[in-house]
Amino acid sequence: MAEEYLSPSAAARQLGITVTTLYDWLSQSDYGLLQIRGERVTIDYLQAGPMGHGRIRISASEVERLLELMRVKPKRLVTRRPPLPQTNFPGITVPLGRPDRT
Repeated sequence: MAEEYLSPSAAARQLGITVTTLYDWLSQSDYGLLQIRGERVTIDYLQAGPMGHGRIRISASEVERLLELMRVKPKRLVTRRPPLPQTNFPGITVPLGRPDRT
């Protein structure tokens, strides 16, 4: 079964971004700099032609994967205990307080 490949304009339309943003993402992905929601992402795509200057095609499954990476998922807040009061101070070996009031 053949994989369906999309043009950059169709892929950008499905992702909800502009074509120029998609080209920027592809460029960042080539250098390993693309981050989506704080996670490093590489985009698999095809580019034909002499020396790779031809038309770009992106598989429909890759577009779906990018959509899932862009999806916002609710996160649970981690409840933290209040800090314990510190009764000793490391490195201090003398009684604390004013010297004239002992």
